[in-house]
Amino acid sequence: MDIYQSPLMSLPGITPEEYSYLQQATTGLTEQQLRNFLMVYSSKRKNPSDMLIFCIIGLLIVPGLQRFIIGQVGMGILYFFTLGLCFIGSIVDIINHKTLSFEHNQKMVFESLQMVRMGGFQ
Repeated sequence: MDIYQSPLMSLPGITPEEYSYLQQATTGLTEQQLRNFLMVYSSKRKNPSDMLIFCIIGLLIVPGLQRFIIGQVGMGILYFFTLGLCFIGSIVDIINHKTLSFEHNQKMVFESLQMVRMGGFQ
């Protein structure tokens, strides 16, 4: 299948490493399972560009917002009460926004695959 015709390419802001990871993870799924996976995964996935916006808002307005968004509540609370670890943590998150979103998305791939494979999503 041509890379540009792949249903995985419909995800906004998909990076080559995420595409590769998704391709490996979805190997062996039927076409229906792949459609179900994409529906579940796209609702849980964080776009790297959106993560950059969350990181900037986290630096300027609400410290730790980016950590709350990706489900790291403990780190979000820590960032909130320490002003983003004295702004250093928030700046590091801005630099590493692609890594933050990719790591979150890897967890969401696993969760989405479990839902599809267990038949929890018909």
